[in-house]
Amino acid sequence: MNNRIARVWLRYAITVVLLVLVLSPALWLVLMSFRPNSDILATTLSFRPTLRNYAEAWTGSFPASFGHSLSASIGSTALSLLVGVPAAYVLARRRFRGQRQVAMWILATRMAPPIAFTIPFFLAYTYSGLIDTVAGLALIYVTFNLALVIWTMKGFFAAVPRSLEEAAWIDGAGVWGAFAWVALPLAAPGLAATAILCFILSWNDFFFALILTRTDAMTAPVAIVNFMQYAGFEWGKIAAGGVSVMLPVLLFTMLVRRYLVSGLMAGGIKE
Repeated sequence: MNNRIARVWLRYAITVVLLVLVLSPALWLVLMSFRPNSDILATTLSFRPTLRNYAEAWTGSFPASFGHSLSASIGSTALSLLVGVPAAYVLARRRFRGQRQVAMWILATRMAPPIAFTIPFFLAYTYSGLIDTVAGLALIYVTFNLALVIWTMKGFFAAVPRSLEEAAWIDGAGVWGAFAWVALPLAAPGLAATAILCFILSWNDFFFALILTRTDAMTAPVAIVNFMQYAGFEWGKIAAGGVSVMLPVLLFTMLVRRYLVSGLMAGGIKE
């Protein structure tokens, strides 16, 4: 009995240590955002909290950049699901020549580093007039979210029993009717998990936003970098901006964590 209690306490202790190691950078960032500039880099935990850093950060171009990030992330997530979910269903249910090759080529788009596509994208966007636009940024995010949607949802659709779709066919539903009314509702947890991952990847992007935007479509991560100036780093505004960018994703993930966990677990179930 004593050994069992000791093992339980040991697991709790290890869990607490791991949580502290993982969360300590984020917690320190939160503390920095409330520190006055006079002791922003101090290591002491005692200080008088202030909201001045947030007030200064949320002036100028940062609110507009925050809106650009939100628009581009939501738009790219919606478009990626609209295109990728039907494609994943076809790859999971239909058999055709070159099916594996098509799936591998889709996955190959995620294998190259983003910098490899920088010059082609930059030139194409310059000629098409998409430079420094939210729509152009959303399209860029679709290019690397699409492979994630297709490969993730392919596993979810493969876990749906084919017999349920065959029953829908017998009742008069077509192929896409069975997809819309049978397969898609059963794969809803996976759809929610995939949407969350797509949104987070788009929201946290810095590289493409830095290269393809200037002022009209600047995103929040790029706006935070602008707080680093030649005269010095505005650490208080940087910390406040970082917390502001982190908070929406954290709150959204906590609200839908049940769908995220159930969706990721369901993806491992095979028919």
